[in-house]
Amino acid sequence: MSSLWLRKLALAGATLAPTSLAFSHYTQKPTQKSTALRAAPLKQCVGGTWVASSGAGTIDVEDPTTGALIGRVPEGTEADAHAALLAAKQAQPAWAKTAPAARGEALKAMARVIRANRVELAELLASEQAKVAGLAQVEIDFTAEYFDYYAGWARIYEAGEIISSDDPNEHIYLHKIPLGVSVGICPWNFPVFVMARKLAPALVTGNTCVVKTSEVTPLTCARITELWTESDDAALPPKGTYSVITGLGSTVGAALVSSPLVDIVSMTGSVATGKSIMKSAAEHMTKVSLELGGKAPAIVCADADLDLAVKGVLASRICFSGQVCNCCERVYVHESVKEAFLQKLVAAMEGTSQCPMTCSRRIHIGVKVGAPADDGVDCCGLVSSAQFDKVKGMLDRAVAAGAKVECGGTPLTNVGYGFAPTVLTNVKQSDEIVQEEVCF
Repeated sequence: MSSLWLRKLALAGATLAPTSLAFSHYTQKPTQKSTALRAAPLKQCVGGTWVASSGAGTIDVEDPTTGALIGRVPEGTEADAHAALLAAKQAQPAWAKTAPAARGEALKAMARVIRANRVELAELLASEQAKVAGLAQVEIDFTAEYFDYYAGWARIYEAGEIISSDDPNEHIYLHKIPLGVSVGICPWNFPVFVMARKLAPALVTGNTCVVKTSEVTPLTCARITELWTESDDAALPPKGTYSVITGLGSTVGAALVSSPLVDIVSMTGSVATGKSIMKSAAEHMTKVSLELGGKAPAIVCADADLDLAVKGVLASRICFSGQVCNCCERVYVHESVKEAFLQKLVAAMEGTSQCPMTCSRRIHIGVKVGAPADDGVDCCGLVSSAQFDKVKGMLDRAVAAGAKVECGGTPLTNVGYGFAPTVLTNVKQSDEIVQEEVCF
């Protein structure tokens, strides 16, 4: 992730308050209107056209905070995946011949559509993810910025070069051409922003792209796609250049990454999924670009400003309820300041309180866990029951192996799949809780 994106994450999720962006065209503040949500049609977007899935299966999408059903998308099939890839393959030659400047204008048009619907999209994203409203708005806004950023590259990326030769009578020309068909596999934690990271670079360089959304959080990506296809903006990419489809990784995802029609796969997700994709792609020597999970450490030296260190660790750890792959999951502290640092960190964490849906003001110090639109909320519950079970399972196994719970360690009520911010000590370097990512 770029440093700008991380700074905006900090504004939204780490300052313990909703964000306030500095861009002049961001004038509306996000609100949460759970009764006004609109989900995308129960179809697949294949080549920019909404078509019925070849299968009858569907995936229910819940609001993790309330447990309410807020949408339903097609489960998707191998045939759906193949249809999307075929549309991309057929459209790619003409798109590659389109002037780069025109491709850049297409990305700007995609950004305009997102920006025109930014509040609706943020509300939907916050609801399907249990994401703090300010952070959800930042994701939507920065997604539009990301399309604009890559639109700028249309006029400056190098399409070739002349290479010096040892032979004075020889000239070597290197001409760069699009790869062809790109597949983007998106995660559930930042589905909209990552969708932009799959689509924008591919499209601006003359590739076509098929995106598979996460089955956990597909609604906002599908809604954006619907808005693109409904728009009368003539600058938008033509039919066939992009598809956004839904389904399970084991079926739709597997079909996409193993197809001979694909020239490159870009996936953001877990290490295990990355390994599986590499195996599938190897059959056809398909290029693979992987952004996998991590176990980001913080190191606190003996001369560190402990208050600043605690602030940084806390801000990083609670962003999107700890479900961010590059945020701090473990802390290595110099022995001479260990007890002082631990005392300060636990004191910061132990301010945790549960906020009822109707709370209107902040009356405590510490981490406030509540619903996405609660005033001053710092984080919400986890994204799903499966994620809750994973977190609890890793914690239980850590405690059984000898870890000491300094604070937290228990579920929270009235905040969906809530789990109290937790600090563990007395863990070994080889323990699962130290080695394996909790996020994915």
